[in-house]
Amino acid sequence: MRFRLLFLALALLCIPSGIRAADNPNVLFLAIDDLRNDLGCLGAEHAKTPHLDALAASSRLFTHHYVQVPTCGASRCALLRGRYPDLPAHTGNGAIASTHGQWAAQSLPAVFRQHGYRTLALGKISHHPGGRTGRGWAEGAEELPGAWDRCWVPQSPWTTPQAMMHGFANGTPRKPGQSPPWEAFDGPDESYPDAWVAAEAVTTLRELAESRQPWFFAVGFFKPHLPFAAPKKWFDLHDPDRIPVPPVSGRPAEPSGWHGSGEFRGNYGHGGRDPEKDPEYARLMRHAYAASTSYMDAQVGRVLDALGPLGLGDNTVVVVWSDHGFLLGDHAIWGKHCLYEHAIRSPLMIRCPGLSRAGMASDAIVETVDVFPTLLELCALPAPEGLSGRSLLTQLADPAATATKPALSFWSGGQRSVRTDRWRLIVHPRKGDGQPGVELFDCHSDPHESRNVAADHPQQVAQLLAVLQQAPDPSRPADRR
Repeated sequence: MRFRLLFLALALLCIPSGIRAADNPNVLFLAIDDLRNDLGCLGAEHAKTPHLDALAASSRLFTHHYVQVPTCGASRCALLRGRYPDLPAHTGNGAIASTHGQWAAQSLPAVFRQHGYRTLALGKISHHPGGRTGRGWAEGAEELPGAWDRCWVPQSPWTTPQAMMHGFANGTPRKPGQSPPWEAFDGPDESYPDAWVAAEAVTTLRELAESRQPWFFAVGFFKPHLPFAAPKKWFDLHDPDRIPVPPVSGRPAEPSGWHGSGEFRGNYGHGGRDPEKDPEYARLMRHAYAASTSYMDAQVGRVLDALGPLGLGDNTVVVVWSDHGFLLGDHAIWGKHCLYEHAIRSPLMIRCPGLSRAGMASDAIVETVDVFPTLLELCALPAPEGLSGRSLLTQLADPAATATKPALSFWSGGQRSVRTDRWRLIVHPRKGDGQPGVELFDCHSDPHESRNVAADHPQQVAQLLAVLQQAPDPSRPADRR
């Protein structure tokens, strides 16, 4: 006990001016699926996201947050491990279930649990909503055993977590390859799963407000992940003609990260329509994505609005994080699964007790792996060895503080990317004649990544390749640890 008190005292002394660590602050972690930076607070003029915009006004909004892997399971694995991928499995959706035996005891929720916190996961936090594997994602082993006191999905019209994840209105499950990629049911918010998640989250917060034990409560929302399905009123909120068309919609020249949008095209039926050939269909898909985003925003708002009346606002760290972005025809891609900006850049907001200059955004380059050490430092908990990220308390104390490292991202087949303030380098090791193919984009003059300027800047390419040489390569046996 004496050592514990000494550690807490030292940890508090290390916290930058302007941030105060509350006594055992609670943590409310809100995970959102497939949300690109289409928020009003991030400059998307067409967005209708008042609740997330309001949170941004009272938090630190990170405008340049990058995920480690552009797919759900692997991105969440990096979040929960706090480490860059260093195994091939860490770049796929089975990352957590297949590798947890090596790191579950040092995962983000496990560390909180070991230090007296109650840990709960509602909805989609790991890859499988409710944290189970097997048939319907309901009957198999735990995806992350030993980390959560409770991991669950709410009772709802959808009979399994898998059906809920891809849910259509009123309990209807997806029929792979047949169901359309969108739906606008003329009914209440409870017609779709996120309203059930929000209601369960509010009920759980009421119970937690009565507890004297600190808690880490993770709540995972499904939208705007495919299918782009939401009540019709959220479609009516948007004028599809005001939703912008991607400035760069053509397929990039090789070497490139272009792919055939398999999730979008293979898991859903399009009735012969193709957004690449049918502008009206493309407009419909962007409209449906915007509607799903607004629907999700309203459900997040219900959870955030519950904190104040329950007396939880002053002693709760709030985090909003999305596991990756989504391309809506950018680079002729409908999905994620690539290392372009819209796939690996996503929203991140952190609100904590004592936050100074709340509402001022940070433009520093930050990564998902930075969340783990940040939360531990805010709660004065010791960090396990080997974390890849760095605490963001410097940026929380001073929104003008610069980045301390570039952002690294990884994809299957050994593809890797490094993003600095100005440059993005993407390496494709299996292109052409077996030599690495590279894409280099000047993010200052070409934010939409329309021109590969690698041939014009060989020195810059060499410098960024040297950065990647020091980083893990999940495809290399030497990095498998």
